Order: sequence, then C-alpha cells, then structure tokens
Amino acid sequence: MEIEWKNKKRVRKGLDPILPLYTAEEALKCLEVFCPVKYDDIIDIDENIHVRFNDAGHMLGSAIIEIWAYENGKRTKAVFTGDLGNNDIPLLSEPTMIEDADYLVMESTYGGRLHNRDENKATEFLRIVSETLDKGGTVVIPSFAVGRTQEILYELNQLKEIIQDEDFRKKYETLMKVPVYVDSPLAISATEIFKDNMELFDEQTQEIMRSGDNPLEFPGLQFTRTAEESKKLNAKNESSIIISASGMCEVGRIKHHLKHNLWNPNSTILFVGYQAPGTLGRKIVDGAKTVKLFGEEIAVNARIEYIEGYSGHADQEWLLNFIYSFITKPKTVFLVHGEPEGQVILKQKIQGTTEIPVIIPEYGEQYELNEEVERLGRVKGTKQREKQYIRLEVLGRIQTLKEELEDMSTIVKEEMLNEDANDGEIEKLNDKIKELEQQIVRIVEG
Repeated sequence: MEIEWKNKKRVRKGLDPILPLYTAEEALKCLEVFCPVKYDDIIDIDENIHVRFNDAGHMLGSAIIEIWAYENGKRTKAVFTGDLGNNDIPLLSEPTMIEDADYLVMESTYGGRLHNRDENKATEFLRIVSETLDKGGTVVIPSFAVGRTQEILYELNQLKEIIQDEDFRKKYETLMKVPVYVDSPLAISATEIFKDNMELFDEQTQEIMRSGDNPLEFPGLQFTRTAEESKKLNAKNESSIIISASGMCEVGRIKHHLKHNLWNPNSTILFVGYQAPGTLGRKIVDGAKTVKLFGEEIAVNARIEYIEGYSGHADQEWLLNFIYSFITKPKTVFLVHGEPEGQVILKQKIQGTTEIPVIIPEYGEQYELNEEVERLGRVKGTKQREKQYIRLEVLGRIQTLKEELEDMSTIVKEEMLNEDANDGEIEKLNDKIKELEQQIVRIVEG
C-alpha cells in the first residue's frame, strides 16, 4: 500500500514506478515454511541441538528460547530472551522464569529506566478521554497493531468493573456513548488471533471469559477494514475514539488521523507506547510545535498525552528480576536491543548486584563461548554493511536536520520576531544562526 501510494506520486512527476519489497502473494507463500510450536515443548533440531520456547509475556506468541548444544562431549546452554514483557500487562501471562543457563542474551530496551507504577492508569485513561469528549473532540490513539491495541480494548471493557463513584460513573457513561474505532487492518486481524488463542491469556482474564464476558468486545466498538471506511472517519462530525497504527506514527492510517486532528485544540493525541528517537511520534511527544504530514505543515494544537503504564517492555527492575530468578546463574550476560546509555546503566546494575560479567556487543562481533568468553572479531562483510548503514544514517540525519530547520523557522517567526520580542535576544539568536550557517557552508565546501 505504501509503494502504491508513492508510485501514484512518481507517475505524476513522470518518474518510473518502484517495486514493492514483496507482494501479498509472496507473503502468503512464505507461510509454507513456517512451523508452529507450543510453549514448553523440547524440540530436537538434530542429535546435538535442542530448543524450547517459553512465554516472554511481551505479546501473544512472543518467546524466550532455551538452546542446548552438545559439542565434543560438553553441553552448553544459552538463553535468548527476545523482548521481555512488562509484568502487569492485562491479558498476557508474565514472562516465564528460567532456572539455569551458561550464557544469557537479554534485551535492554528499558535498561536505564523504571516504569511509572501507575495503578490507576485506567482511571487516568478515562479522565483524559472524557475531558476530550466533553469538549466535542476526538481521541486519537497511535497504537501498535499487536499487543497495545488489544490491551486498550481490554481496559475499555474492564472500566465498568472499577466504577468508584458518581463522577467516575458519569465519565464512563460519556465514554460508552461514543463509537470506538479500531482503524488498522493488521490490528483487526491481530485481535481476531487473540480471540482464537484465549488459552494463552493469564488466569484472571480466563476467569472473566468463563463468566461469559469477552474482554475484547463491548458496545460501540467498530472495526474499519477498508481505506474508504477509514477516510469516512475524518469526515464524520462526531466525537469518537480512533485507535490506529502505526504506534510511532511513521506509516499507515494514523498519519491521516493526525493530519485531521493535530491542529484541533479540542482533540487529544494519546500515546500509550514507546516512541523511538527520530520518529514522528517522538517529535510530537517531545513538544514539536508543527510537524509535516504528506508535504503539509500541520500545527500541533491538540492536547498531547502519554500514559507510560501501557509499555509492553520490562523495565530495569523486571530485567534484573529475570536474572535474579535463575537458580544457576549464567556465566556471562550479553545485552542487546537497547539504547547505549540504558545498556551501560543496566550493565553496571547487573555487575554491581550479581558480579556476573556483562558484555555489550557491537554490530557484527563474534564470540566463542569457552570457560572464558573469547571475542573473535567481526563477521566477514560487517564493515561493508556498516558502510551502507552509515550512508543511510547520513541521509537520515540530513532529512532530520531539514525538518528541524523548518521547525526552527516556524518557531522563530511565531515566537521570536513579534513586536514584543527583546532586541538583545534577537541579536543573540542572529549570531547563533550565523554560526550555524557558517558550519553548514564549511561542511559543503569540505
């Protein structure tokens, strides 16, 4: 769909169309090589390698994998966590604790942070939504198609169970009067898969289901599959809640909903998941005054909210608890999948509390797992791939710089060059812009 949209623009410009990375037919064909496995079953790859998948609690079907390898009469066991789940995610079970490992490769997304233990996130969610609806606005929730969307649906359904007082009841009744749209084909398909695999839910959710309540269904919930149905949402003159992907606002239908709601002070953009640096979602959360969508400058006048309690990743405390839970501790921990600062903080915490050696490997590095872990250097071809990555990074930084200069231009015009502006401050700003201009000239000339 993205390529189809891009090609329409390319054709209008007289450019040749570009090919998609893969077709729908190819995506379906690849399913022939998939083999489903159950949690807790030991699978023999061959006589020397055995694996077992365990519930990682991050999203439906996410897995920690244990690997036993026999070589020269010696058994070595490695554990790869994948993404570990936050321990209080509704619907899903908590991550499985592993008893022993020789080596642990662990994610570190929130290695330097603790989540806000917001026991009242549902109440906070209802407050934000009801205040927006009272103003006649729309609540737009950029949500990850698999995991966060289903969690929000669960929370909306469960609000009726925690009604505390008359004020809460009124807010809940306001919520139930407006339509809730899930506007993402992938999120809709994922929700159906959740419904088909309810035996994987945590015990509390299964108990709710046994009482006859489906936690992913409630009055007012509507699913919009087609692009035409999606477009109609922004043409309707009604308050509503729109849950749409992508969660970081980079691609998909969410960009259209942002275009139609970011400028509106009565609407709210409610973020419920991690926003990576450089993404459109991160810029909005960080307070951008304007953003560019489909080539158009859009003012950010809407209310911007972020409820961190919906994160699907374990924070520093639970990452450490995962290591503490080993009966036989690993000899070495490798930290991957995290931002550098957070990885360093987590490394210091692990070594300070367990004295287990911790390695933060660089891209393409190889290690031999003997009694002492030995670094063998980098995989052949890594430098070439790094060169390609650096080239892409340069282009990305230039694009980011371009967008930031546009943001700066807007802010300067609107906030710095008005009649009440301080002349001294404007002179300082002028000097800084001259300095920036000279730096850019030096780069170009060089």
